[in-house]
Amino acid sequence: MSETRKTALVVSAHSADFVWRAGGAIATHAERGFAVTVICLSYGERSESAKLWRLPGMTLERVKAERQKEAEAAAKHLGVADIQFWDLGDYPITLSTESLYRLVDVHRAIHPAFVLSHSKNDIYNHDHPAVTDFAQHARILAQAHGHNPHQKVAGAPPFFQFEPHQPEQCDWKPDVLLDITSVWDKKRAAIECMAGQEHLWDYYTRVAQQRGAQAARNSDKSIKYGEGYVAVFPHVVETLV
Repeated sequence: MSETRKTALVVSAHSADFVWRAGGAIATHAERGFAVTVICLSYGERSESAKLWRLPGMTLERVKAERQKEAEAAAKHLGVADIQFWDLGDYPITLSTESLYRLVDVHRAIHPAFVLSHSKNDIYNHDHPAVTDFAQHARILAQAHGHNPHQKVAGAPPFFQFEPHQPEQCDWKPDVLLDITSVWDKKRAAIECMAGQEHLWDYYTRVAQQRGAQAARNSDKSIKYGEGYVAVFPHVVETLV
């Protein structure tokens, strides 16, 4: 990775999560020259692949292959620099110490300017809060001078939690609203790559419109599409505007 190119890290529990929840942020920053790494810890082969499982003769390996193909196509639309599939299982996901250290190594290798992952609570999908805790733990370990001291210690990148599927039921309220209007066509194209979950295409279009309306209400801009995030750590700034 170039020392001068900014980077970002997205830790996605399943292979479609980064598209629905952070596709706009990925496309926006990719357009600005960021090298965005997406880690898909699981394919969502059990929890999010019902349409595929209804096909005759479907197998677990075929489901995984289809999910990977969809995610790779979506990543191209968004401008992802590197997408990785770790195949850590689904319902439940298995987050071992070995995989934790593997994620720490990613931090140390790319030194992300920011990290995106899941909400703190999700009563409908326990993989999601497990993954965001895992991702935050990796961020902390990457800052530890005593962990693999031969590596360059990571900094303190801002960590943002993206929107769960049912925010009201998950006690989730955004404190960051991102304008994604200029990259909406890219996000919608990425959404339409997720053929196994076509029932969510219009749902997440409505979510983007709702967050766009909220963003416009909290600014002096004309915003049609947005994404919401929760900042985990305080922002360190030099001015308030």
